[in-house]
Amino acid sequence: MKNIALIGLGSMGRNHYRIIKNIPDFKLVAICDVVKTGDYEEPFFTSVDEMLETAQIDACVIVVPTFLHKEVAIKCLNAGKDIFIEKPVASTVEEARDILEVANAKKAKVAVGYIERFNPVVSALKEEIKDDEIYSIGITRVGPFPPRIADVGILTDLSVHDIDLIRYITQQEIVKTNIYRSRKIHNHHEDNAMLSFKLEHDIVASITTNWLTPFRKRTIEVATKNAYYEADLMAQDLTEYSEYQKNNSFVIRKCMVKKEEPLLREHVAFSQFLQTGDRHGLSTIEDSIITLEISAKKRIID
Repeated sequence: MKNIALIGLGSMGRNHYRIIKNIPDFKLVAICDVVKTGDYEEPFFTSVDEMLETAQIDACVIVVPTFLHKEVAIKCLNAGKDIFIEKPVASTVEEARDILEVANAKKAKVAVGYIERFNPVVSALKEEIKDDEIYSIGITRVGPFPPRIADVGILTDLSVHDIDLIRYITQQEIVKTNIYRSRKIHNHHEDNAMLSFKLEHDIVASITTNWLTPFRKRTIEVATKNAYYEADLMAQDLTEYSEYQKNNSFVIRKCMVKKEEPLLREHVAFSQFLQTGDRHGLSTIEDSIITLEISAKKRIID
């Protein structure tokens, strides 16, 4: 059993709190936030430094705002702790590389929380297309503006999910990128973007993302040599369309998806990673650096 500390108790942090307490191989021994806003049975700290000096911790789960990732991650790494850190690993590529340098020096186990990798429909989709040739992949991730997001724009907060998914699903690297973005309602950052990519083996991909749509939509569409797939990340439904006929008919098949909570599956993988060193699909710091490089440093057109 591993002793776990949770740092950050915002809306996502509270989700982690609920899940960690239900992982048999985890024992939550400390929680930390700048202000105590509720009653918890675990020891509560308002200082990361004090927590690291006081509590007996094997690994830290970091769910603080992105601009604090570097500071908190490096403190935990220097204290000899393994870490799980919510995506993106840092606000900038430079900060991410600083974390990577310390992690390598400390030989720490580090996972970055790209939760969509653990969505059961993504697992089912990968299984369906594993022996097929991928032609294209398109992802839509839209919804209303979340007021809690103030420190980054949509490219850093949302599109990094889908850049990572494109690489994860296709198992190919992105070689060319165009990004179109605009700011409509956010005070400081972009809230509307379309991204297009070319990958190895002539795969093309796109992402449509915004904080302007009154409803949430999370979908993936994949065209392969033999079929076309539609995946609904929220409903965890996967549909295959195939065998097009001359009379405009085709075969529709509902693919089997075992519905589970992605965050639970992600923490089970993290638990196994801490014990065995096998990542079980968990993202690396290097993976997160690639997504940051693509979203921040490639061809952006305003």
